[in-house]
Amino acid sequence: MFYKLKGNSLIKGSAVYLFSNILNAAIPFALLPVLTRFLEPAEYGQVAMYQVLLGILGAFVGLNVAGSVARKYYDDFLKTDDLQRFIGACFQIMLLSGAVIFVLMIIFGTDVAFWMGLPVGWVYLAVLVSMAAFAVRLRLLQWQVRKQAVRYGEFQVSQGFVNMALSLTLVVGLLLGSEGRIIALSFTTILFALAAIGLLFRDRLINFLSWSPRLIKDALSHGVPLIPHAVGLVLLASFDRLIINDKLGLAEAGIYMVAAQLAGGMALFFDAINKAYVPWLFEHLKQNRSSDKQRIVRLTYICFFFILLATTIIALSGPWLVVLVAGQNYSGAGSVIGWLALGQAFGGFYLMVTNYIIFSKRTGLLSLVTISSGLVNIILLIFMVEVMGIEGAAIAFCVSMAIRFFLTWWVAQRLNPMPWFNIKSK
Repeated sequence: MFYKLKGNSLIKGSAVYLFSNILNAAIPFALLPVLTRFLEPAEYGQVAMYQVLLGILGAFVGLNVAGSVARKYYDDFLKTDDLQRFIGACFQIMLLSGAVIFVLMIIFGTDVAFWMGLPVGWVYLAVLVSMAAFAVRLRLLQWQVRKQAVRYGEFQVSQGFVNMALSLTLVVGLLLGSEGRIIALSFTTILFALAAIGLLFRDRLINFLSWSPRLIKDALSHGVPLIPHAVGLVLLASFDRLIINDKLGLAEAGIYMVAAQLAGGMALFFDAINKAYVPWLFEHLKQNRSSDKQRIVRLTYICFFFILLATTIIALSGPWLVVLVAGQNYSGAGSVIGWLALGQAFGGFYLMVTNYIIFSKRTGLLSLVTISSGLVNIILLIFMVEVMGIEGAAIAFCVSMAIRFFLTWWVAQRLNPMPWFNIKSK
């Protein structure tokens, strides 16, 4: 049976990732009722804008080559020393791209800061934090592909706890407002990036001084086609806050951010399952057995059902939950949480089908799907926020996520056919 996996690797890995993701998600959720009572909606909106900026910069810092290291691990011909040099090449790409972006921010940083309602110093800091986040992700991915879920979870949860402790100290203890929250987030990311680099050296997974144009080209061939994909993800996940800030102000952006953060807990759950699922899925797709494919499809449909069930519960309890967690000042978030939860459900569906495209190494098509969905989101946002306010933004997000899922499913089936309409056991 599919559920009796060898060594229960999928179940055990999912449990560890889920537990660490729950702990990691519990930290911002635990902070939420505190921060919303110490930060006005406009201040919370500033924090939201800073996180949006990090998302935008993250699409370009490193040129998306971190994921190529995870995929490279499954190439049988790759030797250990090649992997060390390949990871070193990815770091070199990150440093060069980060330096270019920093220069651009020096030139255009004042305009970016004005548009986003942020001090210009935070714009410069965001570039450094984005580079640090790249290093953290690279270390986590190496644990993921090696199925070392416990180490992954320990590192992830430790980062979350340090972030929480600093946030409470700076926001509640020293009353630094939104600046305290942003300092805590930034310092924690940089601190754990240094730890991530040290651990890569300790485990002999990086050769930073080696220079190999071949490996750099190899990494870029995977990462650059994914830049539109990363941009599309930003357009889908963050552009709504930019539009809301521009048309309705920072306070409404802060209220919307509270609803997005609560609904985003679903995405953390889906991500936990996916982290354990991907290594197992790739191994079985490589074997190319029809019986395995039927079992994979059955599991996918079961996951779809439970995702919809969770969405219904969140949509019904959302308005009450918002007031309970965030307070009356943020009650407006209750009107949008149902739409945002449904959008996150489509995001969960998407994760169940996008891995087939990654396995086929046709990441350019994935980028095309995501950027198309992101552009649809922008068009809907511009019109719907004017008419319906933040509820219009949530509906636009939901529709765009649905479009991305169905397009991704269609592309995945063209590249890696699965028996979606033939799931009977043999």
